[in-house]
Amino acid sequence: MTSPSDPPSLPLDPVLVRRDSLRRLARLGQRLGYLAFVASLVVFAAGLASGFSGRVATSLVVLLVAGSIVLAPAIVLHYAVRAADDEDRDTDRRH
Repeated sequence: MTSPSDPPSLPLDPVLVRRDSLRRLARLGQRLGYLAFVASLVVFAAGLASGFSGRVATSLVVLLVAGSIVLAPAIVLHYAVRAADDEDRDTDRRH
């Protein structure tokens, strides 16, 4: 149910909807990747203070590898979405 003050709904462009979902996915990937790197710093500091054990070393490797696996594609996806936005903006200016 819509109220009289609601703006009329416009048909959504499926390309823009998909791009927005990819933008959110890239943002989530960046947050998770950077969070893994921050967690690895915390684990490293804790290991430095208490002595490195096998668990600390394994945790560091897992966090660094997981952070890299998640963050690298998220950064590439972020730049791809940004480039598509810039291309659309440039196309709109030319017309």
